[in-house]
Amino acid sequence: MADQLADKLKATQISDGLPTGNDDWKKSLNLPAKDNRQQTEDVTNTKGLEFENFALKRDLLMGIFEAGFEKPSPIQEEAIPVALTGRDILARAKNGTGKTAAFVIPALERINPKVSKIQCLILVPTRELAMQTSQVCKTLGKHLGVNVMVTTGGTGLRDDIIRLQDPVHIVVGTPGRILDLAGKNVADLSECPMFIMDEADKLLSIEFTPVIEQLLQFHPKDRQVMLFSATFPLSVKDFSDKNMVSPYEINLMDELTLRGITQYYAFVEEKQKVHCLNTLFSKLQINQSIIFCNSTNRVELLAKKITELGYSCFYSHAKMQQHARNRVFHDFRNGVCRNLVCSDLLTRGIDIQAVNVVINFDFPKNAETYLHRIGRSGRYGHLGLAINLINWDDRFNLYNIERDLGTEIQPIPASIDKSLYVYENPESIPRPISNLQRGQQPAGLNAQHNNQHFSGGRGRGRGRGYRGRGGQGAGGRGRGPPREAQT
Repeated sequence: MADQLADKLKATQISDGLPTGNDDWKKSLNLPAKDNRQQTEDVTNTKGLEFENFALKRDLLMGIFEAGFEKPSPIQEEAIPVALTGRDILARAKNGTGKTAAFVIPALERINPKVSKIQCLILVPTRELAMQTSQVCKTLGKHLGVNVMVTTGGTGLRDDIIRLQDPVHIVVGTPGRILDLAGKNVADLSECPMFIMDEADKLLSIEFTPVIEQLLQFHPKDRQVMLFSATFPLSVKDFSDKNMVSPYEINLMDELTLRGITQYYAFVEEKQKVHCLNTLFSKLQINQSIIFCNSTNRVELLAKKITELGYSCFYSHAKMQQHARNRVFHDFRNGVCRNLVCSDLLTRGIDIQAVNVVINFDFPKNAETYLHRIGRSGRYGHLGLAINLINWDDRFNLYNIERDLGTEIQPIPASIDKSLYVYENPESIPRPISNLQRGQQPAGLNAQHNNQHFSGGRGRGRGRGYRGRGGQGAGGRGRGPPREAQT
């Protein structure tokens, strides 16, 4: 179906009735700097379509181009034309290949801003992913007059109730909070035609499935259901069989899961892990890195150790207050700090294109977690490096993950070729979509909250705690793209 649509669309270039070749409206666009980094085939191997071929509204095209999109990626080529027909979709694609825009763009196209009803519900498993997805909706739809609301647990329910008194067209959030609002008859989903789930494998786990089933009851029977994820366990098939009508299936995961990411492991005794991490910091050319631990206590302990080594870092985990997590997430995305230590809170769908190194300080227990962790590097087809610190107890998990993913994780060499993960001009890497400008803080946050979850260093040698902005050394000073790693 998608191939047939692609052939038809290639012969079409319509935007609000404009004749083919009329590109005068593009001259007024505020386009970002072109991203010239090398990309892998899971992003570049397209059918040759243009966004104009999808017959999208001109105002939507303006938002797409001004966000830095140039041509649709494979998942966007497959999903957008089918989604525009209203058909259910079951899409499996690697994280970091434009999956979010693949469902946001058709949703924005189908929404009528003049109708003051919720017309699209987007469910995600984490608060951070909800904020990121809502920001993509706002940025791509900034010329459309579409109102987007994000709602998650950990924030005041009363504030959400007040916001829903005004017209809202798209609601992005976590299942529990949206069920609360729908159950209180505050969020009216009775005329909402689009039901979208991102990271569907997580949303259809035992934890969330009952809530998802209840939420569907608030939607009209003829709603469109779209599921997107990198992995599809049996629970997704069960849900599809029960709640979707002849879904169009997209699978772009064949041999593409780990493409662009170079994987290494190092056997290290537990007591030597921090020393090994220090060596990696000194030898690698890190633009930004994410370091994963298996528990919240180890996240904070490791952040403290990194500070003592003289490197600045943020840390984030599920036990932190929501406003503090928001601040850490936004500031890290905007390049305030080079390193982020976290739990698996940030494994799901978070798009930070400047991250070129992921380190598993604690090795994960299963292939799914491993896949989502290292997928934080190599975003949108770019190159990335994943390094795993393995102790004796991890050896069986290493074998099982290699077997389950059909990959081989190599022993770390004495010297790593920088061309595998380093960009020639890191300062030219586009910062991700965000409303935060330099010097601006998210509403309701203050310096105390920022300091509480920032471990800072001066560069080489012993560091001092963070007492304001930036910090030097591995973290960079101030805002904007961090400098190359100092050794």
